[in-house]
Amino acid sequence: MYKLREDLAIVVSVDYFTPIVKEAYLYGQIAAANALSDIYVMGAKPIIALNIVCFPAASMNLLTLEEVLRGSSDKLKEAGVLLVGGHTVIDPKEIKYGLSVTGIVDPKRMLTKGGLKVGDRLILTKALGAGIINNALKGGMLDESTQSQVAQSMAALNKRASEVALEAGVHACTDVTGFGLAGHLLEMVRESEDIGIEVHFSSLPLFPRVEEFAEAGLIPPGSQRNKKFYQEKVSFSKDIPECKQWIVFDAQTSGGLILSIPEGETGRLLERLHTEGMKEASVIGHVVGEPKGEIMVS
Repeated sequence: MYKLREDLAIVVSVDYFTPIVKEAYLYGQIAAANALSDIYVMGAKPIIALNIVCFPAASMNLLTLEEVLRGSSDKLKEAGVLLVGGHTVIDPKEIKYGLSVTGIVDPKRMLTKGGLKVGDRLILTKALGAGIINNALKGGMLDESTQSQVAQSMAALNKRASEVALEAGVHACTDVTGFGLAGHLLEMVRESEDIGIEVHFSSLPLFPRVEEFAEAGLIPPGSQRNKKFYQEKVSFSKDIPECKQWIVFDAQTSGGLILSIPEGETGRLLERLHTEGMKEASVIGHVVGEPKGEIMVS
């Protein structure tokens, strides 16, 4: 964030990755939604974007790149964001695509990861398990219905979730992406003071077949790294088998927002999110005083 004046700052972010779906157009949409989410999560309004492209021109048809860029362009138009340029390099191996996005925000109203209060309820706005599902897709094990549901979720903007969060006056906000649910919750814990988090596993919104694929061992490398990095700060009750524990560490792409809100205002916010089309939005846990700095999953 760079403060321009007391009521205006710019925020800048960048994100790009290799394809996680088969359709080039949908890949472009997901990459754009994912990059825009970094701006929405701060309560900011994205205004301009720059393409970042790494393309294997020797082995891939340029029509594929055209579809990727068309998907991204359509998603930017949906968000009301102007594409102002970008940069392309030849990549000898595989396509990589994403965006650098610039937005504007009032510094006094900016959403941050910190600020959790004991007793706050935590609301997650999208389902979990995209990493595990996408691993099943690579293995040719995924049905078309589940594939479509997950892809559409990843391509959905966090725009309205961010706007509703601002209107509701949430205490804190982050999104669930590469560090998984556990990693991003721990970021919120570190940015707050003297608190911990209890997650209710049965309340987690999950994509279809996630538990099935987790039990089959289809855990992507990113999720495995997350567990290695964060497991010392995360404890599970004995009734949650190890195969299900992976879901808490699963690396997401263009996941939902986590919103921290006082208990008394939870129902109103949840109802508003559902009305705005976020049917998967759920209360997944609450903020506790002990144990500090840790996450308990019960």
